[in-house]
Amino acid sequence: MIEVKHKELVNEFLDKDVLVSPDLLNIKLNEDMLKIINGKIKEDGFLLLNKDLLSSISDFSEFNWEEFEKSKVFMEKGKDNVYGNFVKILNGNKSEVQKEDVLEVEKVEEVKILNSYAENPREIGVKDFVSYFKKRYEILSGILRTRLEGLVSIGRLNNGDRGEKVSLIGVVYSKRETKNGNCLLTLEDPTGKINVLINKNREDINNLVGEIVLDEVIGVSGSLGDNIVFANEVYFPDIPLNELKKSPVDDYAIFLSDIHVGSNMFLKSSFLKFLKWVSGKSGSFIQKKIAKKVKYVFIIGDLVDGVGIYPGQDEELTIKNVEDQYEKCAEFLKMIPKHIKIIICPGNHDALRIAEPQPVISEKYAKSLWEMDNVIMVSNPSNINIGSSEGFEGFNVLMYHGYSFDYYVSEVEKIRNNGGYDGVDVLMKFLLQKRHLAPSHSSTLYVPSDEDPLVIENVPDFFVTGHIHKAKIGSYNSTTLICSSCWQDKTEFQEKVGHDPEPSRVPLVNLQTREVKMLRF
Repeated sequence: MIEVKHKELVNEFLDKDVLVSPDLLNIKLNEDMLKIINGKIKEDGFLLLNKDLLSSISDFSEFNWEEFEKSKVFMEKGKDNVYGNFVKILNGNKSEVQKEDVLEVEKVEEVKILNSYAENPREIGVKDFVSYFKKRYEILSGILRTRLEGLVSIGRLNNGDRGEKVSLIGVVYSKRETKNGNCLLTLEDPTGKINVLINKNREDINNLVGEIVLDEVIGVSGSLGDNIVFANEVYFPDIPLNELKKSPVDDYAIFLSDIHVGSNMFLKSSFLKFLKWVSGKSGSFIQKKIAKKVKYVFIIGDLVDGVGIYPGQDEELTIKNVEDQYEKCAEFLKMIPKHIKIIICPGNHDALRIAEPQPVISEKYAKSLWEMDNVIMVSNPSNINIGSSEGFEGFNVLMYHGYSFDYYVSEVEKIRNNGGYDGVDVLMKFLLQKRHLAPSHSSTLYVPSDEDPLVIENVPDFFVTGHIHKAKIGSYNSTTLICSSCWQDKTEFQEKVGHDPEPSRVPLVNLQTREVKMLRF
């Protein structure tokens, strides 16, 4: 063993932009140690050496020096304890740290599908549409009943006295502006119709006029006139302000959408960067640590670009067969570690009908995806529960691709004035207030059934969407709003309509803190 003088040691490392901590100078070093340290410095650049680095010299070859020093600074400021994990590794306690992670994973239960539409092929008639809207009315009126006093059916209003205070619930049958500038609604329930007037001078409720859309279910309180109600209050079903749930486990969830595999605009290199990161093969020490804690990846529609979606699309495809598009998509998704659950719902570019609810993507077209053990196929929309454990009910995630968004960006003034597609969080809040994903009859194509799967009956912890190719994060009451980005560059059609996508952005949620960050690839 050859001792190295302190002055020579300091000068040697100063020449390489390395500072030596005073606590290191009190420890005897040897040339073998310096060779290993010196070799690592040439690769990674500057750092601050201290005595903790000498605990396990054999690990230096794979150690991230820059992140080690950053973590020490955070530790000294009382902001993080990652430095403690570094020291554990240096002391040879890797297995202890890994064991903790494994125990945390074992506490979490599998993904639970709360609601996923199952197709029931049958002949559809007028009675199915009646049943569809009746079921919607029953659910939403049930929510509104808890907030209205003196509630009466529309059919019984004719028996009331003029000036009597009344409350009613109805479907918006029509909406127009009178010659005096007031808003005149016609509401309908199973017993009849009635006109409701919202006076333009009632500023407290007149500001809601622009948010009322046809076919939605609302509540009204007011004074009875001759076959008319003069509104004093207007109520939307809305969602309550609940306590913000947080997981006892430090897990993460990722939300993707609009991958568009098969398009000549598909951003393959960016998507591969994401896949490399989520696999723990790139990024800083901290980033890799986070990647290891990712337990769920949600893909909210448009996995592939599809075939025959719009005129001339075949000229913009690199893969012209939809089965081959899904095969290629599966090749990419197989790069995601198998312990991560991948929950997939379809979108309007996927190989199935556009009408909502959309059933799960067929195994006929996406066989390779169905064969993946960590893939869970659900409908659009669907409700999923994740992260439940003993003593914690988990999070309810409402997945909806967002095909109805185009209608409301065009038709609702408040949404247009708040940025339109750029203010998609305002649009998502709007739909939560309606408790329906497409309340207006013409806002989306739909298939009637005994139920209305587009009703937001249960309050979600996360409302996640895609479709518009823009990334957005927001919140409303206790619900986190996430609109995922895309993995497709601007198309010729988007150029024509002035739509500016924001590709290669990934919303990342810490389920323990509910903090949401936007990663860029």
